[in-house]
Formats: sequence, structure tokens, C-alpha cells
Amino acid sequence: MNNKKIKILLVDDEPDILEIISYNLTAQGYTVFTANNGQEAIDKAKKEKPNLIILDVMMPEMDGIEACEQIRKIPELENTLITFLTARGEDYSHVSGFEAGADDYITKPIKPKVLISKIKSLLRRLITRRDSISDIPIVLDGLTIDREAYKINHKGQDMVLPRKEFELLYLLASRPGKVFKREVILEKIWGSEVIVGARTIDVHVRKLREKLGDSKFETIKGVGYKFQNQ
Repeated sequence: MNNKKIKILLVDDEPDILEIISYNLTAQGYTVFTANNGQEAIDKAKKEKPNLIILDVMMPEMDGIEACEQIRKIPELENTLITFLTARGEDYSHVSGFEAGADDYITKPIKPKVLISKIKSLLRRLITRRDSISDIPIVLDGLTIDREAYKINHKGQDMVLPRKEFELLYLLASRPGKVFKREVILEKIWGSEVIVGARTIDVHVRKLREKLGDSKFETIKGVGYKFQNQ
């Protein structure tokens, strides 16, 4: 992926952070856009369609969690990576971030070289994830999942899921009855280089159960999950 073609939206209400991070990203050849609050982030994301959004959590007008939730509802941004930027000691739950649809988080302050390395890993994950799962539609009893069109129909009703929930559902439903180990799920959905909390998969499965029915997902304690076509 050519750096000049990669667009990054940086969102923070602290001008110094915007300036420092923007300078370092631009020096790497990335195209950088900035915003200083959640609402401005949503507006710029719609307009610029960035590959990656680096989103501060604590901001005026609209915080990062709410902004992330709103961005995840925009279909044309389904492939955009979102990572939260959090201060050490900040009252922030990483689980809340993942529930909102984030892909990862970065703790500040962070050295520029470490930040660049983290961003490169995130962008490599974007390519890996695109290539890791086929786009063949899944048709089961009462459930159709079209990954290419990013559409789900459940019992005659169209549904919209956050991107991570969609990809997790597609993976599990691709092999009904097969037990997917946790490490396999993390590799396929979050990428080999991501570090996520132990509850990340559980949170996403719980949300899928709420929307599609508890009986469709079976927990294999200490191993992983499987999809039940019933």
C-alpha cells in the first residue's frame, strides 16, 4: 500500500498533540486530516473517507466513544480502521472502546517512532483482514450474509451490524458446527499483531446473541465458539 494513497484522520482537542502527530505522519508520506472534536471527526470522515482514524477519547461536544459509534453506522466507512488515543490513568474502559467498534487503542504519551510502528501494524492488518475471508454469500435457514454487499437478512428483516460483529458472524457462520478457537478468531478478525483484552471476543458474541438469538452461538468453555444453524 502506497503511503501517499493512505488517508489518516487524527482527532484530538489538544493542538500540540495534533501538530506533533500530524508532523510525524506527514513525514512518513501519509495524507493527514485533523479534527478537534467528535462531531467534526464524523463530518470529515464522511467527506474524506480515511483508511485510519486515530480518535481521542475525552473531547468536548462529543467524546470519542460516541463518535466511534456514529462512524461505525456509516456504510461507506465500513473498512476504515479506528484506534483510540487514551491518556494513562484516564477513566476509560478498553472494553467500552471495542464495544463501540474500535479496532485498537494507543496510550499517550507515545514516542513518535513507536506511534509510526503501531500505525504501520494497523495498516498491515487492514490488508490482511481484507484477504483473510472470502466474499461468497452465506445462505442458511433464515439467515443470509452477503459480505461483498455488506448486508444481512435475518428472518426476512434486513440488519446492519458494526464491522467487527459482521466479520465475526461471517466467520462463525461460514462453518456451522465447527468450533473456532479463540486464537483463530483473533487472527482472522483482529489480525496477528493486535493486542486486545481477553473479553473482546466475548463482548462481540454477546452482542450477536442479543440480535440473532442466544441459541445460534455456543460457547465451548476454554476453547472458543461455534455457530449453530437452528
